[in-house]
Amino acid sequence: MRASDHRFAVMNWILRNEGIVPRAQARVDIDDRGHQFGDGIYEVIRVYGGTAFLMQPHLDRLRRSAREIGMVLPWNDDALAARGEELMARESMSDGILYFQVTRGVCPRLQVFPPEDVTPQITAYARPMPRPCGEADEGLHAHLVPDIRWLRCDIKSINLLPNMLARQKAKEHGCAEALQHRDGIVTEGAFSNAYIVAGGTVHTHPADNRILAGITRVHILGLCAAAGIPVREEPFRVEDLRGADEIFISSTASEVAPVIRLDGQPVAAGKPGPLTRRLQAAFRETLPAD
Repeated sequence: MRASDHRFAVMNWILRNEGIVPRAQARVDIDDRGHQFGDGIYEVIRVYGGTAFLMQPHLDRLRRSAREIGMVLPWNDDALAARGEELMARESMSDGILYFQVTRGVCPRLQVFPPEDVTPQITAYARPMPRPCGEADEGLHAHLVPDIRWLRCDIKSINLLPNMLARQKAKEHGCAEALQHRDGIVTEGAFSNAYIVAGGTVHTHPADNRILAGITRVHILGLCAAAGIPVREEPFRVEDLRGADEIFISSTASEVAPVIRLDGQPVAAGKPGPLTRRLQAAFRETLPAD
């Protein structure tokens, strides 16, 4: 499957700090540190049938990301969840995403943390978005690229330029995702976690500073444990990727998606593998009912 342009519905309502306003009124100050420095964090939560999936783990990770960059969120989880529910209701949304972004605040440009009285700024929206049924059913093509990101990939930072450059390189090669490697070790996708299947065992990079500990990744590993599927959270090499029985990726947006071609070459038989299909089915059984 070749990369394609996704057409998402436009959201009409935006949360800016304490108020939900029409999109045209959602203004960002020129001195916002997210605008100036990329000094912020974010979360994307999948919505199925009007229900936010795995909301609490996402909010837990948002709070962890804030701690890791020395930011204190001035909203509790209940308040964030309630605002998310309000946004979904305003958009009359069934399937889509809920997006939260928090920056350190607004102050004149400083290359250190701002004064303590500067308040973090929150932006959120609910955006209708179809499920990735085509990629999940048919499989996707991936392109291998060097991992040029910083060494705190465990923080879900809004600094996504290296990720975007990797995905763009994949697109230029007719692929939907870039799989990254650092010194011959496969880390993860540009916007996904990566897995191989070898001899009936799922292999994936350990959740250290070199990858983002995906919420979907954690969920999938739990499904593997429940189904008795062996998992090894250990680094694997590019040659292991090329010789794998199966390759798949996971993310909030892509769910569980098989990779059927890597750099133009078929992965094994060139079609979604049986263990990937098994995990897809198990994943779908856990989704909220419409």
